Amino acid sequence: MNDKRVYMLNAVWFNPEDGEKRYREYLKLMTPILESVDGRKLKSFVPQRALIGEFDADLVFFAEYPDWHAFKRFATSPEYHKIAYLRNEATTNALLIRCSRPEKPFK
Repeated sequence: MNDKRVYMLNAVWFNPEDGEKRYREYLKLMTPILESVDGRKLKSFVPQRALIGEFDADLVFFAEYPDWHAFKRFATSPEYHKIAYLRNEATTNALLIRCSRPEKPFK
């Protein structure tokens, strides 16, 4: 397949005091920065219940980048650093996991 795109799995736990509202503000400001490196935010999901294992995040989504260098440009950009505090204030915990598509699709 040789797909060089990078997918970042985001899982966040909102701060009980207006965390969801603050995170929505963060996403609104973050999206143009993401798009400036040809990245995009994929659909968001609200986990309902873990059926195997333990997982209780408030929100999960993937962000897609054309390659690792695009992610690094995004993450180190001055524009991103100006708004990163919003993510920190909005969450009590977060996971960011680098993913790629498998060489052979799972069917």
